[in-house]
Amino acid sequence: MSDEEGRAVPRSRIARAGQFGRLAGGLAGGMLAEGARRLAGGERPKVRDLLLTPGNLTRVADRLAHLRGAAMKLGQMISLDSGDFLPPELSDILARLRSNAFHMPPAQLAAVLAAEWGPDWRRRFRRFQAHPIAAASIGQVHRAETHDGRILAIKVQYPGVAESVDADVDNVATLLRVSGLIPPELDLTPLLAEAKAQLAREADYRREGEQIERYRALLAGSPEFVVPTLEPEFTTGRALAMSFVESRPIEALDEAGQAERDQAVTRIVTLVLRELFEFGTMQTDPNFANYRLLADGRIALLDFGAAQAVPEPIRDGYRTLLAAALAGNRDAVKGGAVAAGFIGAGVAQRHGAALDRMVDVVLAELHKPGPFDFGDRAFLGVLREEGLGIAADKASWHLPPADLLFVQRKISGTALLGARLKARVPIRDLVADALSR
Repeated sequence: MSDEEGRAVPRSRIARAGQFGRLAGGLAGGMLAEGARRLAGGERPKVRDLLLTPGNLTRVADRLAHLRGAAMKLGQMISLDSGDFLPPELSDILARLRSNAFHMPPAQLAAVLAAEWGPDWRRRFRRFQAHPIAAASIGQVHRAETHDGRILAIKVQYPGVAESVDADVDNVATLLRVSGLIPPELDLTPLLAEAKAQLAREADYRREGEQIERYRALLAGSPEFVVPTLEPEFTTGRALAMSFVESRPIEALDEAGQAERDQAVTRIVTLVLRELFEFGTMQTDPNFANYRLLADGRIALLDFGAAQAVPEPIRDGYRTLLAAALAGNRDAVKGGAVAAGFIGAGVAQRHGAALDRMVDVVLAELHKPGPFDFGDRAFLGVLREEGLGIAADKASWHLPPADLLFVQRKISGTALLGARLKARVPIRDLVADALSR
């Protein structure tokens, strides 16, 4: 079967476990071949180097894209959240997962929709485009037209996704452990439990429909954003229908002028600050595909499955931390980072000098005259060097609260989008305004 025809999603737990077994076997074979090649060349390679070869990384990306669901979603999260701190080879391969997924073949799609809408579901539409206009980790999107002329975007969930969340998360975590990307001493149990809970929420399309309506109400007075209209008539737990918004990928701004890029990223940063401090609710998935550009410059917001409440202690922690950063107070920034859970107390105690240098770099960038230039990433080299030194100390390892991590991944993803578009944004003014409300 060609990729154009689609690949059926393995839906049972046994079938999905078998895919992970095939992946593990492929990785082992790749390690043996690479190890033999390097030994023949007189090298003494480390196990981690044998795992992180282009061939093995391609196997991981391809298998996760085939599985879709929570397995692929976690791969996307690793790729996006780690930003500049992943090994380049791993970052390049996993980046494919941010925009590429196989789609279901027509027969599997028809079976899913018959289960959701009944066997005569096609009669409810004047047209239903069988080939998806987008395919992602949990579902694929189809364009349809109703008999009364409404143009809809319908997201159809892959079969077996909701039922396989727990097993997929555990299997991906095992792969990360084996690869050496996650230190074995770090207890991931709380984070994995929260990841399972969030992914289960994302698989509930009725809940996502409620979040769409909530965001439409929250942004009713913000004409710079467009939120699709929910179509309850066609929405079920596994099918989500909404108005179709004619738009382009936000990355189309790559070719736009500086002012247009600045305006778009300024709007998005402002929205994130409103989510954090005003709404108390945040759409925590920062995938670039969730932003679409309309011809008139407005930004369409898509995919609200990861929308969730931001606990008050998390909001207070960011408020304290950002206020200290605006004031340029290094000690207050460090204290706020520990209090909020960003870093452990052990880091401040054991690596105070390195932490001081990192904070000084961030404060210097924040307080440069003029808008913040997201395209200037030179300072990240210093942060990476200092951070790797701290990470080498096992006694300093610390896992922030899961709620904090999900909020921070949205903030980090927004920064990555700003860097992609080389935007210049008045960050200090935006943060000061948000804190004053």
